[in-house]
Amino acid sequence: MNIKNRLLRLLIPGLAVITISANCAEHDELKAFPAASDGMQRFVIVLQHKDRQDEKDFRVEIIAGKEMLTDGVNLVRLTGSIEPRSLQGWGYTYYELAGSPKTISTMMAPPAGSPEVSTFVSTSPLQIPYNSRLPVVVYVPNGFDVRFRIWKATEEFRKATKG
Repeated sequence: MNIKNRLLRLLIPGLAVITISANCAEHDELKAFPAASDGMQRFVIVLQHKDRQDEKDFRVEIIAGKEMLTDGVNLVRLTGSIEPRSLQGWGYTYYELAGSPKTISTMMAPPAGSPEVSTFVSTSPLQIPYNSRLPVVVYVPNGFDVRFRIWKATEEFRKATKG
């Protein structure tokens, strides 16, 4: 991997975190969500406004994980899952990393002298409906990070074949 790609891999997640942090204070409904409890941290995703009829074509994928040194050969994941929870008295949903995340990995032998690589190691992602009227609030243990991406359905419908 060349130096330009490495820099981009490091900078882009940082920009997403800066964007999330800058936008979180702007959402009126955020006051309904409690601060993070001891040992946890709260992440807030404020989605770009879309008309209700357009939102049905979008999904938000939430990914929780952390930067770890890996051998660059084996696939490394974290156990645990992002679970929806109900905010009592409000009817809103927030998300929490459930379980005690442990590292799991394939067991291939890396080539001798392979350097360790910093990799974002994640739990299984969770896809949720796009709703720009509410913030997406995620609670994870200290040391974890939350990332997200937006999925958009194509306008083309395909016909299935009978089988």
